[in-house]
Amino acid sequence: MLSETPKSGAATLAPRKVTPSRFFFQSTKTNSSSSYSLSSSCTASTPSRSFSLLMMEENIAIAESIITKWDPNSSLYTKITFLFQHSRKEAKEFLKSVNYLRSAMHVLVGGSSASKLVLAQNLMQTAMKRLEKEFYQILSANRDHLDPESVSSRSSGSAKFYNADETGSEDELEIVGESITEVERASAFAMSDLKSIADCMISSGYGIECVKIYKIIRKSIVDGGLFRLGIQQFKSPQVHKMDLEGLESILRNWMDAVKIAVKALFRGEKYLCDHVFSASENIKESCFYEITKEGATTLFRFPELIVKNKKAPERIFWQLEIYEAVSDLWPEIESIFDSESTQAIKLQALSSWLKLSDSVWTILSDFESTIQKDSSKILVFGGGIHPLTRSVMNYVSSLADYYGVLSDILADHPPPGNSSFQEFKSVVSDDCSTPEVSVHLAWLIFVLLCKLDIKAEIYKDVSLSYLFLANNLHFIVEKVNNTPNLKLLLGKDWVSEHMKKVKLYASNYETTAWTKVLSSLPERSADISPEMAKECFRKFNTAFEEAYRKQTSWIVEDGKLRNDLKVSISQKLVPTYQEFYDTYMVMLSGEKNMELLARVSPNDLGNYLSDLFHGTSASVSSTTSSSLVPSQRCFLI
Repeated sequence: MLSETPKSGAATLAPRKVTPSRFFFQSTKTNSSSSYSLSSSCTASTPSRSFSLLMMEENIAIAESIITKWDPNSSLYTKITFLFQHSRKEAKEFLKSVNYLRSAMHVLVGGSSASKLVLAQNLMQTAMKRLEKEFYQILSANRDHLDPESVSSRSSGSAKFYNADETGSEDELEIVGESITEVERASAFAMSDLKSIADCMISSGYGIECVKIYKIIRKSIVDGGLFRLGIQQFKSPQVHKMDLEGLESILRNWMDAVKIAVKALFRGEKYLCDHVFSASENIKESCFYEITKEGATTLFRFPELIVKNKKAPERIFWQLEIYEAVSDLWPEIESIFDSESTQAIKLQALSSWLKLSDSVWTILSDFESTIQKDSSKILVFGGGIHPLTRSVMNYVSSLADYYGVLSDILADHPPPGNSSFQEFKSVVSDDCSTPEVSVHLAWLIFVLLCKLDIKAEIYKDVSLSYLFLANNLHFIVEKVNNTPNLKLLLGKDWVSEHMKKVKLYASNYETTAWTKVLSSLPERSADISPEMAKECFRKFNTAFEEAYRKQTSWIVEDGKLRNDLKVSISQKLVPTYQEFYDTYMVMLSGEKNMELLARVSPNDLGNYLSDLFHGTSASVSSTTSSSLVPSQRCFLI
């Protein structure tokens, strides 16, 4: 009975023809349900063993048929024809045959049929040559369809990106919808075919050959994309020698390029790489790194070259813009270069980002130090606006436009350790709610004001010192008022407080500049003799001419402040002089040479005052009252 069982079993289990797919599943089954106890001499010829060998041989034969048909070296036709272009259906059968061949080789390795194993190995090598050829052709022919920018835009679109693997035929593609364009269709099939080939080659032990082809072609595409964006390698000396105009052009180009590179080029390449090599986590990560490392490192290293060069104050604005660009892109940089393999690229971007932050902080500190150390003895003509005031306020107002970026940078750096700053900070932000950037910009202005106090002492005329302070502080307040961001950061209280100081300086100027003129006139209630009246006229003429001569050469650039000062002086001086003039001109009406005694009439007084603060020198004696006509003078009262 034992000798009859195998025949019966073989006749039952072994059909004459078996499809490869059927072999694939049946060959994995084991005869665990058998209850026969066979001798060791009969084990090698069990029905299941015979069945497996038979199926293996038939599947090798099927694989041999399709693989040899598409052997690149078999004929001219197979050299110039591409399988996946010829028939995607036949291409799928080819891949299935390779998978069955691989399974057969696993069985043959443990068997005794050396000739079959050699045949299978030769077929596998032939198949891999064909797949390498197909892989290269698909990558090369679809460079335009698989450019990273296009892949990125489709992968991040609102609609689900079409996956050709989910349908299986071009006819079924119509089911996806009319929104699929020809370009998207070609891209989808190309990506699907690349993935299928990569899966097959990797599982067959030919991953190195597959990756090598992919890296060569895709790296050239990424490098070419960066080149077209204007990204090139620079060395620090090259950047250092660039003039400002040339450097600005390169920086502006970099700002545009880095956004496209991260959002489209690198993201699209990662999406494609992840899709094609989804079968192996290590391969897709290392492959993406090898493709992008050179270009991405060059791109992200550029900011370091900028900060290594001279830290001129004006370069802070470009650095702030670059810092802001990297900050905006940082979440995507982290997402794209998220693997251990690409850690070096992400660290390069982070290094540049942090060095930009440090450089901005250093420039700010140096700028403050430059204000404090300014020792120029320049005496600004007529008490006008000091060049330091203009340069500092222009700088600070420009900084205010980057308040968001500055807030981030200042938050990452400790405030100046000097006691003056700490005391200042405690005054301006006693409730601890004032933003750090507001405190810092207010501090820079405070340092400027302290320096202006010192420079005001250079003037020998005290009244001119006060006019200088009023001019410069008024310029500062107006600059704040006319710079929306700076006004927002400093607040209305700051503006109001400093405007009060402007008025105080103006008042001190009036007091010191016009006291001598006003004191030359008697008190309104005083009863004086004609001789004393003559003396008062003489003193007034002398004091007024001296004040007039000096203050016509003084400057008040702001029209409103200039008019306010003239009106204030006129309101104090003209009524007092008018009363004196009217009272004592009657008393002295019989005197000779009265035009020499009363050289300035009340009407002319207002006209003379209109000449003040224009930076031109004049004297009362050079223009008699008779020569003054309303069309030539602007009356203030």
